[in-house]
Amino acid sequence: MRTARLIQLVPVGATIAILSTFPARAATQTFPTEDPVIRRMWEVGIENSHTEQLAHHLLNVIGPRLAGSPNLAAAQDWLVELYGSWGVSARKEEYGTWNGWQQGILHVDMLEPRVHTLATKLLAWSPSTNGPVDGEVTLPPTGLTEATAREWLQSVRGKFVLMSAPEPTCRAHQELERYARPETVERLDSLRIASFRGWATRIAPLGNPRLLESTIDEAGALGLLSSRWSGGWGVNKVFRTGAQNAAAIDVSCEDYGLLFRLAENGQTPVLRVNAESQNLGVVPQFNVVAEMRGTELPDEYVLLGAHLDSWHAGTGATDNGTGTLTMLEAMRILKETYPNPRRTILVGHWSSEEMGLIGSGSFREDHPEVMEGLQLAFNQDNGTWRFEIIEGQGFADAGSHFTRYMAAVPTEFSEHIELQFPGPQANSGSDHTSFVCAGAPAFRLQSPYDEYRQYTWHTNRDTYDKIVFDDLKENATVAAMLAYMASEDPERMGRDKAALPNNPRTGQPRQWGQCRPPRRTPR
Repeated sequence: MRTARLIQLVPVGATIAILSTFPARAATQTFPTEDPVIRRMWEVGIENSHTEQLAHHLLNVIGPRLAGSPNLAAAQDWLVELYGSWGVSARKEEYGTWNGWQQGILHVDMLEPRVHTLATKLLAWSPSTNGPVDGEVTLPPTGLTEATAREWLQSVRGKFVLMSAPEPTCRAHQELERYARPETVERLDSLRIASFRGWATRIAPLGNPRLLESTIDEAGALGLLSSRWSGGWGVNKVFRTGAQNAAAIDVSCEDYGLLFRLAENGQTPVLRVNAESQNLGVVPQFNVVAEMRGTELPDEYVLLGAHLDSWHAGTGATDNGTGTLTMLEAMRILKETYPNPRRTILVGHWSSEEMGLIGSGSFREDHPEVMEGLQLAFNQDNGTWRFEIIEGQGFADAGSHFTRYMAAVPTEFSEHIELQFPGPQANSGSDHTSFVCAGAPAFRLQSPYDEYRQYTWHTNRDTYDKIVFDDLKENATVAAMLAYMASEDPERMGRDKAALPNNPRTGQPRQWGQCRPPRRTPR
């Protein structure tokens, strides 16, 4: 049986040395400690988990939680009410504003050269079509010049315009590598490169490619059709649009290729589109903060965090419904098993992480007393599956504390978790960095990445069915146990910074990230 390991990432070169290993345990021994709180946490978190009913309401009833949307507001109100029913104090903290938007029905059907319903999603903040509209599909022709580009732009009025390069295949690459001939894989890879390079050449006469969307929008197009394939079967990454007039629509890899081939070969597709959306103006934005006040050290804090907002094409199940549920369930476990914590325990359900870590960054700026008194923070933000890594984020003192914390965690949990200290700060795109940049000890409870990145991160397939509840209830229980150990820790965690190891891509030492002021209002 593999045991949890404490890994020292030595900043000189790339040498890695194992500093200590938790002692091996017999298979029959679950608890390495007689601590009754740890044993009770197992019972409440594993044997009496609430994760499935909580996930049902958050993901199936409320659904996606785009910043500025009524769904996000509904989720925040639900959290405050739920915490109240548990006897946990919770509040909404306003920190700024964002553009409000709500999507409605989307139907996209091809009428010519045959009838076919397309798999599509509306890009966030897209205008509506104001009812069903019909139009031809067009794309920039090859051989455009600056002069003919102006003429072509005049022709797009009342049409749906293809805005991105097509994929030569929508088959996952790992399956090609497993089943296809090597020369087939090589040929398809070269075709993909050629497709994207050819598209860049094709649209170059239309001006700055970053302004292509607004250029075609202003030319009077009915709709802007694009596709951002995620590399897996039926999976697209779906983000936002800046279009002010045309409906902006993501089309599946398969259907986008169909439209492109037909239009390129002169069999002009005709679409009927009904896209409903509502611009709600500028609306206030909030974090939800739940609190269990400390009995001995109320001005020192253990902070659990996860962002509540999501993109809108799925239901935000693994980004970051699972993180939200982990911390929500952890607080329920803590309330039942450890209702009078030594230090104050907070849970932050951050908003607008997807817009640039805005909610957590605002909390950092608005609560200097928490930053000053922070014992440590735990954040979770990537998918389902069990925790596999806790990295020290460059804090020199973290390893000694985590060795003690993990020694109390049941072996069935700890054997799967690798501790990396002082750590390389390898993953910097989530809310823990809002606190690390200020020198406050914050750590990421990290699950495996590869499948998450390909299939559910920011995609139309980030849905309830992707959750593995056995792992989710384990993660929530581990989070509760770590929060308990941190609250009871007899020592403050130091803030001395270790030298970070070299960046393997550049060979140069990594630099500590700097805090950026959060963007509290939309542009």
